[in-house]
Amino acid sequence: MHAVDTDAAVARPSQRGRSPVDRPRAEIGDAQMKPTRRRLLALPPALLAAMASAAYAADPLRGTGTLGVVVERASGSVLICDTAERAILARVEGLGDLSHAAIVFSPDQRFAFVFGRDGGLTKIDLLTARIVRRVVQAGNAIGGAISDDGELIAVSNYEPGGVRLFDAHGLEPLHVIPATYGDGKLSKTVGLVDLPGRRFMVSLYDAGEIWLIDCSSQGQPRVTNLGHAGELPYDGYVTADGRHYLAGLFGEDGLAHVDLWQEPLKIARVLDGYGKGAEKLPVYKMPHLEGWGETGRSLMLPAVGRHEVIAVDNETFAETGRAAVAGQPVFCVAEPGGRHVWVNFAPPDNGIVQVIEARTLKIAAELRPGPAVLHMEFTPKGREVWLSVRDGDRIEIYETASRRKLAELPAQKPSGIFFTARANRIGL
Repeated sequence: MHAVDTDAAVARPSQRGRSPVDRPRAEIGDAQMKPTRRRLLALPPALLAAMASAAYAADPLRGTGTLGVVVERASGSVLICDTAERAILARVEGLGDLSHAAIVFSPDQRFAFVFGRDGGLTKIDLLTARIVRRVVQAGNAIGGAISDDGELIAVSNYEPGGVRLFDAHGLEPLHVIPATYGDGKLSKTVGLVDLPGRRFMVSLYDAGEIWLIDCSSQGQPRVTNLGHAGELPYDGYVTADGRHYLAGLFGEDGLAHVDLWQEPLKIARVLDGYGKGAEKLPVYKMPHLEGWGETGRSLMLPAVGRHEVIAVDNETFAETGRAAVAGQPVFCVAEPGGRHVWVNFAPPDNGIVQVIEARTLKIAAELRPGPAVLHMEFTPKGREVWLSVRDGDRIEIYETASRRKLAELPAQKPSGIFFTARANRIGL
């Protein structure tokens, strides 16, 4: 493991809708603008980035409740955005391999923790657009979580398998939890989520197990192996109330379920036969369980390998209906009000987004934002939804009720979109 304490290079595309080279317009007048633009563009990129960073730091104080982070997966960078202004405020670079990046936020919404595929764990100050600290803690990582008190960062690793815990303030390493099974082999860990009470839950892909990690006491965390979950759990999800943990199974046709309000904790099988069906079907992209939509008493699940979204009672986990959709669903994201669920798809249908009415399971609308829509994120009360259009190098913003496009923002191969409102939600 090695750590780098550094300030990232920051390029700032816009300031309240204006690019950095446009900002002097109000100060020097239109007549001088073109020579000034030419002089700025002739400067070395590193100097331009430093000037943009200084300008960002010199801005008036702002709140963090409308901020967010967009992952630029191909360039190892992230964009800091403001949803109220529909603007990109800064770019932070030097974050390594972000091909499967995830982000969580500190409780005060000031800091973002970025989990990179290369094992990188990076803490970013959203108000200064600078890297606070970056730690390369493993060879291959898949995601992470932050404890409910904001004190611990947990990272889920493929190589070496296991979970590592860090102090959230300075990213000092605290504990290593090897995911050992069988004759001493290490399992990849997936589906890591935070739970109330300074606890985490994680699935072991190779071992087919679910573990509870309890950090509520001082000293070494208490790890409880809940036993066999099924073959190849590939992701995990916890309901918004922190009660139900569900692990998707790639090797079997069903889900593993843990009711965290029951003692002793035990794993139960639910929705047998829901996903792949009687015949083996090609799976072009695995659905993400984090994107399951909660709508009242229902969960809306993407069916693995099928052109269907499944409605499930979120207490009994019995199927209540299915919606036929345009392709293999990846994310099923519910509007904050829960009335509609927005769905994106695996290739070759990944330029389509469909909106399902939760009560009737009918398609209410279909949008075609552009090639490779990878992620969707709603503003906290659901007024707008932001879509990443990877192969179009842009973010598209829609009014949720009318589904009217409001704006586009440039981004380099964008994937995940994460708003700071996630800081106040369990499991995100």
